[in-house]
Amino acid sequence: MELVVATRNAGKLREISRLLAETGIRVLGLDAFADLPEIEEDGETFEANARKKAETVARLTGRLTLADDSGLVVDALGGQPGVRSARFAGVDATDEENNLKLLEELAGVPRERRGAAFHCAMALCRPEDECLLFFGRVPGIILDAPRGEEGFGYDPLFLVREYGKTMAELPLDVKNRISHRGQALRRAVDHLLSPK
Repeated sequence: MELVVATRNAGKLREISRLLAETGIRVLGLDAFADLPEIEEDGETFEANARKKAETVARLTGRLTLADDSGLVVDALGGQPGVRSARFAGVDATDEENNLKLLEELAGVPRERRGAAFHCAMALCRPEDECLLFFGRVPGIILDAPRGEEGFGYDPLFLVREYGKTMAELPLDVKNRISHRGQALRRAVDHLLSPK
């Protein structure tokens, strides 16, 4: 079975490929399809963005497609950065710039009010068929300085309470087991591999 993962994000593709390594599912990223246009993530929810990407790529490639939209929801910021997590500091912002903006926005906010959660909505679409949605969520706390070298995005600032480590300090296998994307992906894979 082949599955197109609608992303050009190397870190995200690596995580998903690792999670699917033992399923026999062959993963293709968008780089395998040079002619595909960029898909604007203009939805107001994670679900809307995931569905739009998966439906569009499934239609254009004629293949089973998985897309997710994930982001960080910070309580003290009224849910920001949310669906704008990747462009919190601007359209072409780097992870470092987004992390810096997050720290600036939370300056002076005490640790007990820095609750946050990573959210993931994942859409699985077949060409000419309806999409199925799967979800994942992992709670944590935003630290006031980055820790760890692994992961990407806000991982160095996101402390997972039960481990006492940031997402960027956790081994990839542990991160995949507990992450919002890992939860949603396992639900999607369970659906794919379940006898019909």
